Amino acid sequence: MIAYLEGKIVEKQPARIVIDVGGVGYEVLIPLSSYDRLGAPGSACRVLTHHYVREDAEILYGFCTEAERRMFQLLLTISGIGPKIALSALSGLSVRELKAAVADQDVKRLHSISGIGRKTAERMIIELRDKISEGEALEALSGADDGHPADVRMRDSILALIQLGYKQIEAQKMIRQVFDAGVGDAQVEEIVRRALTGS
Repeated sequence: MIAYLEGKIVEKQPARIVIDVGGVGYEVLIPLSSYDRLGAPGSACRVLTHHYVREDAEILYGFCTEAERRMFQLLLTISGIGPKIALSALSGLSVRELKAAVADQDVKRLHSISGIGRKTAERMIIELRDKISEGEALEALSGADDGHPADVRMRDSILALIQLGYKQIEAQKMIRQVFDAGVGDAQVEEIVRRALTGS
């Protein structure tokens, strides 16, 4: 199987690129998120790939990050989602937004992706919920990958409640209520105390 391609971009379009690797041109289908990160034709690139093989075709799907490729592969495990819809999902929402929608059980947001009906959106939530770790879900929901201090405190506060035995959804709701009321410079310990006392 082909794990990645490293070479020169010969053609670049929103849904596909052609990469010259040692004189051989590989057509690679890509999501919009990867298109935005790739350079102009003539520039060097390294693209992670998913080699999709079926009876009548072999297709390469390409991604700029491992997170994108992993999400694409997770989406393929869901009944009713093929490579075309998985690519559409990654073009419509970022990996973080997809994880957040699953963790938040946001059917409406997933249903907004082209090619994904309501039932498929519901199936995505059910089937991906256990495949996305609690840490990944919390990071996605809080936007903590952006490194904002308030986001990090929210994530850590939710994790603290989960360690105290609360379910993830319940913990998220409790901490969000505290943040909605305003936390100022309160640290995690104080935020958790407010969540537990309802003050």
